Amino acid sequence: MEANAGMVAGSHKRNELVRIRHDSDSGPKPLKNLNGQICQICGDTVGVTASGDLFVACNECAFPVCRACYEYERKDGNQSCPQCKTRYKRQKGCPRVDGDDEEEDIDDLEDEFNYSQGKSKARSQWLGDDVELSASSRRESQQPIPLLTHGQSVSGEIPPSTQDTHSVRSTSGPLGPGDRVQSLPYVDPRRPVPVRIVDPSKDLNSYGLGNVDWKERVEGWKLKQEKNMVQMTNKYSEGKGDIEGTGSNGEELQTADDARQPLSRVVPIPSSHLTPYRVVIILRLIILGFFLQYRCTHPVKDAYPLWLTSVICEIWFALSWLLDQFPKWYPINRETYLERLALRYDREGEPSQLAPVDVFVSTVDPMKEPPLITANTVLSILAVDYPVDKVSCYVSDDGAAMLTFEALSETAEFARKWVPFCKKHNIEPRAPEFYFAQKIDYLKDKIQPSFVKERRAMKREYEEFKVRINALVAKAQKMPEEGWTMQDGTPWPGNNTRDHPGMIQVFLGHSGGLDTDGNELPRLVYVSREKRPGFQHHKKAGAMNALIRVSAVLTNGAYLLNVDCDHYFNNSKALKEAMCFMMDRVLGKKTCYVQFPQRFDGIDLHDRYANRNIVFFDINLKGLDGLQGPVYVGTGCCFNRQALYGYDPVLTEEDLQPNIIVKSCCGTRKKGRSANKKYIDKKREMKRTESNIPIFNIEDMEEGVEGYDDEKSLLMSQKSLEKRFGQSPVFIAATFMEMGGIPPTTNPSTLLKEAIHVISCGYEDKTEWGKEIGWIYGSVTEDILTGFKMHARGWISIYCMPPRPAFKGSAPINLSDRLNQVLRWALGSIEILLSRHCPIWYGYNGRLQLLERLAYINTIVYPLTSIPLLAYCVLPAICLLTNKFIIPEISNFASMWFILLFVSIFATGILEMRWGGVSVEDWWRNEQFWVIGGTSAHLFAVFQGLLKVLAGIDTNFTVTSKASDDDGEFAELYVFKWTSLLIPPTTVLIVNLVGIVAGVSYAINSGYQSWGPLFGKLFFAIWVIVHLYPFLKGLLGRQNRTPTIVIVWSILLASIFSLLWVRIDPFTSEATRRAANGQCGVNC
Repeated sequence: MEANAGMVAGSHKRNELVRIRHDSDSGPKPLKNLNGQICQICGDTVGVTASGDLFVACNECAFPVCRACYEYERKDGNQSCPQCKTRYKRQKGCPRVDGDDEEEDIDDLEDEFNYSQGKSKARSQWLGDDVELSASSRRESQQPIPLLTHGQSVSGEIPPSTQDTHSVRSTSGPLGPGDRVQSLPYVDPRRPVPVRIVDPSKDLNSYGLGNVDWKERVEGWKLKQEKNMVQMTNKYSEGKGDIEGTGSNGEELQTADDARQPLSRVVPIPSSHLTPYRVVIILRLIILGFFLQYRCTHPVKDAYPLWLTSVICEIWFALSWLLDQFPKWYPINRETYLERLALRYDREGEPSQLAPVDVFVSTVDPMKEPPLITANTVLSILAVDYPVDKVSCYVSDDGAAMLTFEALSETAEFARKWVPFCKKHNIEPRAPEFYFAQKIDYLKDKIQPSFVKERRAMKREYEEFKVRINALVAKAQKMPEEGWTMQDGTPWPGNNTRDHPGMIQVFLGHSGGLDTDGNELPRLVYVSREKRPGFQHHKKAGAMNALIRVSAVLTNGAYLLNVDCDHYFNNSKALKEAMCFMMDRVLGKKTCYVQFPQRFDGIDLHDRYANRNIVFFDINLKGLDGLQGPVYVGTGCCFNRQALYGYDPVLTEEDLQPNIIVKSCCGTRKKGRSANKKYIDKKREMKRTESNIPIFNIEDMEEGVEGYDDEKSLLMSQKSLEKRFGQSPVFIAATFMEMGGIPPTTNPSTLLKEAIHVISCGYEDKTEWGKEIGWIYGSVTEDILTGFKMHARGWISIYCMPPRPAFKGSAPINLSDRLNQVLRWALGSIEILLSRHCPIWYGYNGRLQLLERLAYINTIVYPLTSIPLLAYCVLPAICLLTNKFIIPEISNFASMWFILLFVSIFATGILEMRWGGVSVEDWWRNEQFWVIGGTSAHLFAVFQGLLKVLAGIDTNFTVTSKASDDDGEFAELYVFKWTSLLIPPTTVLIVNLVGIVAGVSYAINSGYQSWGPLFGKLFFAIWVIVHLYPFLKGLLGRQNRTPTIVIVWSILLASIFSLLWVRIDPFTSEATRRAANGQCGVNC
């Protein structure tokens, strides 16, 4: 679809397809034929033989492999072609290996792999321009697929069909159905052959190099490599741990070719930080056991209900702590090597081999999510440091708002000026609003004399752009009676937000999107899925699944990255950071997503309501990264498209071993309930370890397996595919393109119709969408469910924390909006808890690790902690009012356990802050908001979740407001919006304040002997008030002159002194007092 083709709207069921604002009928511009022979193992050039011919390793299928990798596979690997599994024959000048003498033909083979001109011509006529359907399809002749590493066998059961350099299986063509079509080996004689570094440890005759001059050069190179080897060994030995995916301690990392080195490594937490942390956890567990034993065996008879309530709460707190603590047992850090990524896939002067990425931006209501914020997010995506033909940005407008559409049109025009400015001067961040708002020296590291002038001009352009966006917002405040009308007089198709056709508009792209310098821009696509009454649309999860399908039809990037409309790219290299894991030969095959931490702008200095959530992102997710990976948090996440399609990962034999804890406690894993099922599981596991193509879970398929063809490729019936993916042949074909790109048999004229078809409201009916495929339905927190399903299949996830934060967003900083946001998260957890996908009982036949399961259980049961927490916060006030206590008089030995418990709690927190790099203030704010959220939003979520699941009473999802700060710095912080969520914590505050006053007054009346027991009760009451102090400040709002703490203590002290005044009564004479005491009352 062209960038200037206008909007396309339609409905598949109504057989409607309308093109609006049509400007041109010209087809897409043909792309350059970038076909070249690249080694599909290391990514280097295949090279030529001594006679000048193209080097062909395999004489059966001509799979592109360079001479060095060919010899490596013959000597140390499986000695066979990665694609057709034919045993490699010895080439001229290559050393012999074991098994060569067994071949009938061991002499050099020449001219055995030739193509006839007629066959190659037929192939080129058959493919035609279909190979060049989109910017993403360019990579079909560029992207190397890592099919073989370190001698591991790779199955060729389903041949890759994503590149011209691979065999393509098709259903029709001049070669007949199912023919294998090979690309012609071709080397441009005008291109110089790059010099390849060789390994001097090998026989130099294997490279055809035996002269004296070359030997002298090799000796100098050998000394340099030995020096580098020592440096690399020392560097990795400092980490004192294995490098993930290599199985070594760094000794084998330095090879002759840098392209074979890993793109990332695990940086273990120093043992000086981790060992004391683990010791304290064990000690705390022991102390906790003795403490609970004492509490259960020493009841308080005169306050038995209070004692029993407190013990139940303490037992629940202990279980909650175990669920939260032990998943953080193996925290790790990671480091990426962007220079190695560039060396392998993005060499200067050569076509980029990086994988295409489709970026998703979701928005609903432009009145709550300002278009200017969305525009900044889109601009930061378009200016990202990544090949422009590999990036496509899809904006989902689930509210069908013409304001969003018009704002995106303005954004596309401004991007033509903004993107070249960003790339020319290499500025960060690349969202103009936040770049120009930086309070730093913007001239630092800038050396171009024109920068100041161009920056000033660009700032003026951006201010004019803001005025245009603000004008659109002002115009959209009131909808006309006849509805919105587009600039050409056409009625806006989305005037009825609940009943409108699907809409697609390509604003930028390779066929018409050029910047002011004449360079190509990334593709920008506006999408609004069809909505009709009577259909369940599944809110954000449904919108994301629609984006998966429409992007697969139009561009089909191998990887997806989703961000909220208010999360812009703060680091222009974020996509490359993710590719260091996704395109890694070992990690990439089993990684479902790479999660980045969330960072926020516009939060007050002290982070009153813990909006930054530092403890969760810097401690909890680091701990999970050492297990099976972090949970999906809804934004800033790069996905493997194959994982979203419900495919199984490619696991190694080590991955298939049972978890060590499961093995020690439960023995070996049971694989089935019958002999037939055990056989199927065994076959499936064998294929996972051999094949580089993920395989469907056979148990989930109703039709099962058709059978094996001549090449033993696993096929499924068309009926099964349609039941799983829906009735779109174009989309189904795209799902088999593991490395992305448009299927070569796709007809460009059908793309528009198919794109409208896959976003129709009835497309998902009777399919696996939302159940096993894509974003999973059933909860407003679809992110937790989606990540959990992937982990249950055996996928792993990666936590990437680059030095410069990858993304930054905005967060609600006033109390009411923050509590509503937390309410939505907690409600989603309760929905999962009461669903069939609950981690407590779901997925035990999969490969979810035990500690990872505990982490998921903790994410769904934490709202239940609100009930014992509320009770525990009220207990101190009740004790003060009734003059009873939950703890009996204790001995010095028993008091020791109380002291040790508090010491261990603080020690655990301090050591976590040490290895997590979290400040004391951030940790304390997190503790405070745990109490605030637990006594308010979490409590409401429990009851709302029960009503929704059991009684069918649904609650509305309120979009968190992203309003900008227009009334001064942090003005939003002081906005007070009354909501019922404020009632429980307010009640807890008042009750504890009254309890303190009553307790102090009772102690004054009773004499000094009652002050001792009072201190224990006062300690717990003050503990509650201190934790709720930020909540109290939010209730009081802005105080320009008098600090809130002064008001609180004034009320408290005034109450105490009033009671003292009544008790002392200084103005009553002694005679009057005696007379009053001597008077008879009613009992005389």
